[in-house]
Amino acid sequence: MNSLKQIHTILITGGAGFIGSNLCQYFLEKGHQVRCLDNFATGHRRNIEPFLQNQGFQLIEGDIRDLKMCQRAVEGVDYVLHQAALGSVPRSIHDPITSNEVNVSGFLNMLVASRDAQVKRFIYAASSSTYGDSESLPKVEEVIGKPLSPYAITKYVNELYAEIFSRTYGLETIGLRYFNVFGRRQDPDGAYAAVIPKFVKLLMQHESPVINGDGLFSRDFTYIDNVVQMNELAMLTQNPEAVNTVYNTAYGDRTTLNQMVTLLKEYLTHYDSKIASVDIVYGPNRAGDIPHSLASVEKAKRLLHYQPRYSFSEGLKEAVDWYWHNLQ
Repeated sequence: MNSLKQIHTILITGGAGFIGSNLCQYFLEKGHQVRCLDNFATGHRRNIEPFLQNQGFQLIEGDIRDLKMCQRAVEGVDYVLHQAALGSVPRSIHDPITSNEVNVSGFLNMLVASRDAQVKRFIYAASSSTYGDSESLPKVEEVIGKPLSPYAITKYVNELYAEIFSRTYGLETIGLRYFNVFGRRQDPDGAYAAVIPKFVKLLMQHESPVINGDGLFSRDFTYIDNVVQMNELAMLTQNPEAVNTVYNTAYGDRTTLNQMVTLLKEYLTHYDSKIASVDIVYGPNRAGDIPHSLASVEKAKRLLHYQPRYSFSEGLKEAVDWYWHNLQ
């Protein structure tokens, strides 16, 4: 793969979050100047603690809902990797107003600030939730349905705004529709914790995880290193056809929740044999959940030369190892 030959200044919004902190680490290790903008609403200081002594790292504590803060953050920046958002379908159902303020108004602030600062390219976290009630599988970028949650609406609006800023102002944008990303530093705690870290922690405590529904819902679980790779490819591409569009960011295979929890127990049992006998509990389906999610990654392969490095099982094994050594 190509690499960024010269040193660039990269702004990562939400850089103290799960995905953002992995991006910070990766680009710091490549020798770039990394600026992190985060208000620590969902991110954690512990995620960026190792970077604070790095001369190439700068932390700006602030909120993307504040336009002046966004303008300050983009000063002198080459690329923006916009990860800041309030994730979670249930959170958006519980509090649609705050989700909209952060995910739509905050996103627009970042677009305006990036346009005015003449950044080279604005790459942003889009979402597989944009596919909504579309039943076609695999999901292809050009075929979407109606959103099923306030969160999904906000992420679709992001794509519409990005497209308008590309057409109207010439700002290069690329949206990455993330599919169920998992891996190191993903928070297992809180009401809106993602399923994999949450289940890992429960199993490590010999507590039964609860699967919503019968466990036959499936997801295109995507390991964090594949997501980092896609962000870098989106930054690097010199192909004019590859910009001002959106890409599925996934592995391109699906796993049922039952299969996922079976693998989790298998990998965790290597560390603690008692985990094999922990029961799985089944509960009601969750509002706003789509039954199946499977991405086509053909567009990313064709235009960005994407080749995912980690299958679900390979990524899960690495994630379990990380959690075992960091959650004890």
